[in-house]
Amino acid sequence: MQILEQRFLRGPNVHADSPCLLSVVDLQDLYGKSTKDLPGFNHALLELMPSLHGERLPVGQPGGFAQRLREGTYLGRVIEHVMLELQTLAGAPAAFGRTRPVNGHPGQFRIVCAYSCEKLAEPAFDLALDLVGALARGEGFELAARLEELREIAARYAIGTSTAAVITAAQERGIPVQRITDDANLFLLGWGVRQKRLQATTTGDTSFIAVKIASDKQLTKALLKEAGVPVPEGDVVTTVESAQRVARRLNGPVTLKPLDGNQGKGVTVDCTTPDDVARAFEFARQYGRRVIVERHVKGCDYRVLVAGGRVAAASRRRPAHVVGDGVKTIRELVEIENANPARGAGHATILTRISLDDHASDMLSRQGFEFDSVLPVGVVAELRGNANLSTGGTAEDVTDLLPDSTRLLCVRAAAKIGLDVAGIDIVCEDIGQPLAAQRGAVIEVNAAPGIRMHQYPSAGEARDAGEAIVDGLMGASDGRIPVIALTGTNGKTTTTLLVAHAARMAGRVTGVTTTEGVFIDGKQVVKGDCTGYWSARTVLHAPEVEIAVLETARGGILKRGLAYDRCDVAVVLNIAADHLGLDGVDTVEDLAQVKAVVAQSASRAVVLNAEDALCVQMARRVKPGAEILFFSMDAENPVLLKHLEDGGRGAYLQDGAVVIADGHIQQAVIKVESMPVAFGGLARFNIANALAAAAALMASDFSHLQIAAGLSTFVSNGRTNPLRTNMFDVRGVTVIVDYAHNPAAYAAMADMARGMLPGQLVGIVTAPGDRRDSDLREVGKVCGARFDELVVYESQSRGRAVGEAVDLILSGAEEAVGLTDTLHRELEVGNAIRLGLSLCEPGDVLVFACGSSLQVFVDAIRAGDPESADLIAAQMA
Repeated sequence: MQILEQRFLRGPNVHADSPCLLSVVDLQDLYGKSTKDLPGFNHALLELMPSLHGERLPVGQPGGFAQRLREGTYLGRVIEHVMLELQTLAGAPAAFGRTRPVNGHPGQFRIVCAYSCEKLAEPAFDLALDLVGALARGEGFELAARLEELREIAARYAIGTSTAAVITAAQERGIPVQRITDDANLFLLGWGVRQKRLQATTTGDTSFIAVKIASDKQLTKALLKEAGVPVPEGDVVTTVESAQRVARRLNGPVTLKPLDGNQGKGVTVDCTTPDDVARAFEFARQYGRRVIVERHVKGCDYRVLVAGGRVAAASRRRPAHVVGDGVKTIRELVEIENANPARGAGHATILTRISLDDHASDMLSRQGFEFDSVLPVGVVAELRGNANLSTGGTAEDVTDLLPDSTRLLCVRAAAKIGLDVAGIDIVCEDIGQPLAAQRGAVIEVNAAPGIRMHQYPSAGEARDAGEAIVDGLMGASDGRIPVIALTGTNGKTTTTLLVAHAARMAGRVTGVTTTEGVFIDGKQVVKGDCTGYWSARTVLHAPEVEIAVLETARGGILKRGLAYDRCDVAVVLNIAADHLGLDGVDTVEDLAQVKAVVAQSASRAVVLNAEDALCVQMARRVKPGAEILFFSMDAENPVLLKHLEDGGRGAYLQDGAVVIADGHIQQAVIKVESMPVAFGGLARFNIANALAAAAALMASDFSHLQIAAGLSTFVSNGRTNPLRTNMFDVRGVTVIVDYAHNPAAYAAMADMARGMLPGQLVGIVTAPGDRRDSDLREVGKVCGARFDELVVYESQSRGRAVGEAVDLILSGAEEAVGLTDTLHRELEVGNAIRLGLSLCEPGDVLVFACGSSLQVFVDAIRAGDPESADLIAAQMA
């Protein structure tokens, strides 16, 4: 078996709303083999992966897949199920899968599998392929080692427990969440001007200075004391002698800890003798050069979480400990406790494993025990001097016990340090009583506090600390900016720019993606064809953008899926034959399925072409609650009329004006002659684009006046909208440069050009070589029937022999008009342009289509007509 192609579909796509890995696999000699016909295969697979017994088929029947194996199924489907199960066994569950044969390629299958960890998906698929292939050939397979590799990958890229809690809370509120990189626990919450960053429980609003203050425990204490917050007396030392001197001055038990430590590292409490202080000093020095010695505050250890200026949760923390049973040693009791599935390494699990290290040995010796001591029944042995969860501690929720005075004190402490999210560490005898009455104290203020203890307490009520952090960070915002996504076969770029122009005219900072590049507030930041996933993400992540207008092309949807989980308004302009025969899209109906991904992503409104049957059909597939708006060049279109009669909204052309129907009110917002993009009404395709833009703007709550202002001031020329109906005069010949490259676009462009002047119409045309033979011939038929003179040139061969596509276009043109001297073959584009111009007289119209840039046209004419070349170049600048 061989993987022919793989791609990650990171957003909503033609297969699912969630991220998927798409793999095209050639089963080769295993094609046509059924699982029931492979001796021993089913038994070997289920023995190797017994969890497959319980896997369900889509019908939801337990054991369904095992039954399907016995009945017989093809190996592509088996690979899908094994890949999904491997991810689950690795610790990153995924459930959705789909396998379909590749049309016209026997033995090839598209296998689509969901994933939750992208770094795990490819190696999991590779393992599934190797495993199934080996068993199908009757070979043995060693799974354990490779499955462990998958588990290591899943663990390496897993989201920490605290971070996951915040992310989950954000997602439950509908806030878009994006992991910045797989290697960093850094996330973006929201889009554009409403975005916020998050790393664990540190937010983009967390002050760097505040974090530095919190990491300096002595400075923190000084500021808290200034704010009237009770803190233990103490001092900072760098030698054992000075530590013992401070302990003598404090005249009582002391606590030693590194000045800038965290997670309880290097902390020793209740030191009463000079030797205790010396040992504690050396332990603290392992984690920091400077050590703080302070009065030991008697009582229990509590952590209070402050987020967004309020107390979100409070927990009593107990140090790592074991309870004797009179039989087992302390070492054995710790091993049993560490076997708890809730315990793991670091912060990836609810609790952390307990370490039997030198500090634990010292703690036990102070209690009269060793690692191999057998504890009497019910006797507690503490293994840590601090109660941090990161050193094996446990927690009990006490939020409801906090008196108002303690709540206010904690909020004031966080504010004094300057932290938006803070963990306030308190030691006192009874958290239910005010601190002043019991000599309790705040011993630390922590930046980036862990919230495992609040989300998953060992006892007491769980508190949604993640939600509290999200509330403090985002307020009432869902983090979203308005997103208008546009798709279709023809007219996408012009319509996108029309919408974006109107939004900018209304004072909104726009982020725009088109085939020409990415534009932020009207300035190009990326050049190129930017209609896919990464370009849309560039816009959505731009911190200044207030509204996103995203041209979304077929290729981007198929290659990576959408960059957004949902948009506000989706626009589908039309569905016409283009790019067929590629990526499994063989018919216009298939193409409509791809474009429908955009329509189905809309949460607020979908704008559809009432004159396009495939667009109209999409109305049945939009999200519940999303409004449908239709646009039409025909005011009497029956779909439009029925929609308006039912109180629906839309836009249409009537009596030379763009009319907006808003419920039962119809209003003409602008005359066609007032729209530069309409070219006096001749560019009917641009009038249709303007209608779609008007409907999209109306659905986005722009006023009629703002819509009219946008449509009346947008100019489509070589600077604002290159290769889209750019018009120039070359010594009396009207030249139209356009990106038309499919039959529908060529027909629309020729019809427009025909109405401009009484002279002849000359076309310089081509189409990319990756189109099907029939599509290229159809281009020739359309152009041959509409142009008086036709020059066909070579653009992008894309796998064909040079000139093959040209000959297919010419054969279609000959079919339309017969063998004639009005058809010309000129492969080189510059020569084709010069030939086309030589066929023109003043008063004629020349259409140059499907060029890669305007500069190609300028360069072609410069040698023979530098003056015209300079004039056109000036209009492009």
